[in-house]
Amino acid sequence: MSADREPVTAYVALGANLGDARQTVLGSLAALDQLPGTRCTGRSRLYRTAPFEAQGPDFINAVARLETRLSAPELLDALQALENQAGRLRPYRNAPRTLDLDVLLYGQARMDSPRLTLPHPRMWGRAFVVHPLADLAPDLVMPSHWASVAGQSIEAVSELVP
Repeated sequence: MSADREPVTAYVALGANLGDARQTVLGSLAALDQLPGTRCTGRSRLYRTAPFEAQGPDFINAVARLETRLSAPELLDALQALENQAGRLRPYRNAPRTLDLDVLLYGQARMDSPRLTLPHPRMWGRAFVVHPLADLAPDLVMPSHWASVAGQSIEAVSELVP
């Protein structure tokens, strides 16, 4: 990590549907604020959603806004380390998970590599991203995004925390 790098605003999606999913997401929101060169500057409400293109119990989801000096790949590495600490296993695609952390946006970056695509390629088709992202950055969510998730079930299960 470059200490002289200017901070970048990044948005990270959080989700869990195994174990105490709510506590895992809340703990992960706090852990994001402890990453090197990173401050959590906003947290969405918590949302409950049925698995979307996944299996298992309902998910608890949120989005965090970060100011970070980590590069996008360094941020991804840090998020995957948090997933591993939470016991994340990847036995098959879209398996239930103790913790899922995805970089949604990293400033204005555009990237398409085998490890990381920015912006996240499926973010606008997922209610569990669109709703919490709108809590933090309503200007980023367009009417077409709302329309694309209109049929997906989602329920706010906490108040917005300043």
